[in-house]
Amino acid sequence: MGWCLALHKGVAGTALSCARAAATGGESGAMGVQCQQSPVLVGSATLAAFGALTLYFAKPASYGKHTEILTPAATSLSARAAWFLQELPSFVVPAGILARQPLSLFGPPGPVLLGFFCLHYFYRTFVYPLLSRGRPYPVLLIFQGIAFCAGNGFLQGYYLIYCAEYPDEWYTDIRFSLGVFLFLLGMGINIHSDYILCQLRKPGEIIYRIPQGGMFTYVSGANFFGEIIEWIGFALATWSLPALAFAFFSLCFLGLRAFHHHRFYLKMFEDYPKSRKALIPFIF
Repeated sequence: MGWCLALHKGVAGTALSCARAAATGGESGAMGVQCQQSPVLVGSATLAAFGALTLYFAKPASYGKHTEILTPAATSLSARAAWFLQELPSFVVPAGILARQPLSLFGPPGPVLLGFFCLHYFYRTFVYPLLSRGRPYPVLLIFQGIAFCAGNGFLQGYYLIYCAEYPDEWYTDIRFSLGVFLFLLGMGINIHSDYILCQLRKPGEIIYRIPQGGMFTYVSGANFFGEIIEWIGFALATWSLPALAFAFFSLCFLGLRAFHHHRFYLKMFEDYPKSRKALIPFIF
């Protein structure tokens, strides 16, 4: 509970503390819904645990470049269908929660911040699958992804709408301003990097080429780097435990994937740029 209080310091000036909320069974949120802190804490801890386990096992998820390495005989769907189905709950679930709130561009920060989350997953659900020319995607991973995306989408939406409380000046707080800047910067890097990757193949091709340009000049996992920056920014702007847990999970999952991508490129291409790092420019 001390962790929760620390994250809310400076945010919930007029709100009840997490300890008081737990003692009274929750806080009144939007639309009269009671905020239950226990599911928020459990969901956040679960996200963090998934991230830690990802690093512990240190194996790449068996899709894309690593499909043949780990699951050569797996039943699969096309990359476009798989990405659409997998990412859809991350948009639909929080968007459904958001749709029940009064529309206001500069209303309470919670719905506005949840709107940024939905913006990312609108791109992931409806735009990225149209660009994707990736390998077929294992069906088992699709179902796992759907469950994860639905759970995380609900956790982020539930907290921001029914639990989070912000002071009136939150829009001018440095945490909000810097967080939104990092979120938009990361999303721009992520989208641009996705575009570069998608242009490496012609329709129907299943071959690999060295990505060039943009952040790929510096790192092999430029798209992952951008998305990690996004969720760090989101955690800062929301100043919330669920967003922090998701940022940690993203760092573990995508960071590990960037590491394996980097090793893959080094093994496949003798002329791969030696100065290029895996995830963090000039460092790692």
